[in-house]
Amino acid sequence: MDFLKTYKLIPIEEKESTIKLLAPKGYSELLLEEIRFLSGKDLEVIFLDEEEFSAELQRRLAQEEIIVESTEGEGESLKDILLEEDKSPAVSFVNSTLIKASTLSVSDIHIEPYQDASYVRFRLDGVLHDYMSIPLSLHESVVSRIKILANLNVAEKRIPQDGRIRVRIGGRELDIRVSVVPTVFGERVVLRLLDRSSTMLTLEDLGLLAEDLLKVKKLAQKPYGIVLATGPTGSGKSTTLYAMLLQIKSPEKNIITIEDPPEYQVKGVSQIQVNPKVGLTFATGLRAILRQDPDVIMVGEIRDGETAEIAVHAALTGHLVLSTLHTNDAPSAIARLADLGIEPFLIASSLEGVIAQRLVRKICPNCKVSYRPSEEELRELGLSGDHTFYRGLGCDACMGTGYRGRTGVFEVLELDEELKQFILRTQDANAIKKLAKEKGFKDMLEDGISKVLMGITTPEELIRAIKVE
Repeated sequence: MDFLKTYKLIPIEEKESTIKLLAPKGYSELLLEEIRFLSGKDLEVIFLDEEEFSAELQRRLAQEEIIVESTEGEGESLKDILLEEDKSPAVSFVNSTLIKASTLSVSDIHIEPYQDASYVRFRLDGVLHDYMSIPLSLHESVVSRIKILANLNVAEKRIPQDGRIRVRIGGRELDIRVSVVPTVFGERVVLRLLDRSSTMLTLEDLGLLAEDLLKVKKLAQKPYGIVLATGPTGSGKSTTLYAMLLQIKSPEKNIITIEDPPEYQVKGVSQIQVNPKVGLTFATGLRAILRQDPDVIMVGEIRDGETAEIAVHAALTGHLVLSTLHTNDAPSAIARLADLGIEPFLIASSLEGVIAQRLVRKICPNCKVSYRPSEEELRELGLSGDHTFYRGLGCDACMGTGYRGRTGVFEVLELDEELKQFILRTQDANAIKKLAKEKGFKDMLEDGISKVLMGITTPEELIRAIKVE
């Protein structure tokens, strides 16, 4: 009897008259009775906490199973792809790689074919690490397997394709975005892993220092206006906006988001996914949202002048609009809006604040040590005098990297009346930054230096994430 697949129980030992099993606390007595009846044996059941059981189940699943949800229709039940008889190397490789990546909390898996072999790399805490290589003979089967799971055209190998897989591994539900592009040596695959079962971060969890945390909370409580999060792809902008939504979410507020795709699922927040194939773009979706009597609107990204214009209109008509922009720092967001065709007086009237951010790796607490920095290190960060820095030596807990987890470095630009009046005269980012600094604005570098001195991250990480002038 296959307990793992049929009943989601873990068998430890089977004797002539008894079976020893691991089960999660609160497991159905009726199902245990069914097992007793079908097996004709007495059961010895050891009950574990949900978390303990899930970890053990996940370990077993690495050899046994992975469950994939069909994306063909809404509401279809989970199907177990390993209940098929297919035990080919490609199936085993894809399953074990996904499970290993899930266990390590990897954000991206790269499968890259070259002349001699196909290389698999994991992006962990924002940095790519070599994982393993596979022979080119297996590469094509692996790509085909991924395409089948993502409902892509297996026969088409000349053009890029994008798809999606939904997977459950143990207690974790993953949403995987699949990108396949043709290269000289075969198709290159990148899988972006989004953990649906992970808990959302609150504003307190993001790594904002006390002063900036107060500013962001104040921006989230604004009754209307635009608040922007800026930074490159993968800098945690959406996470920051969701943390703001969590802060203000209440039964009295109608919150609607339009995203590509929604990265978190939030109870009490209506989420719309853009679908350009049927004409549902950010701009058309935003127009429709305005007819839904919203209080707070979150737009995944302001990509063009039309979306920017509607967002400004929404802010001026009494809605709080949260969105993201791709700019290097907070003051540049004003110049970017002007580039998109928004008039300076409209920017000044609607924009309330800009949060710019980057992600840096945190020093592993298990192997963290202090050291005296060299003159050169201090000079790189513009410091002088006697300071203590910290670094990780590398241990099993951090896979020898010296880092474990990530945090944000931020700059929060609040627009007061004086800055708004200044924007009417110039949208030059440097001039705006200079005036903001006179009023106490701290840039990302200053925030990062504070975190280096506090022993949260290293100077190398800060310089990697932020352009130090």
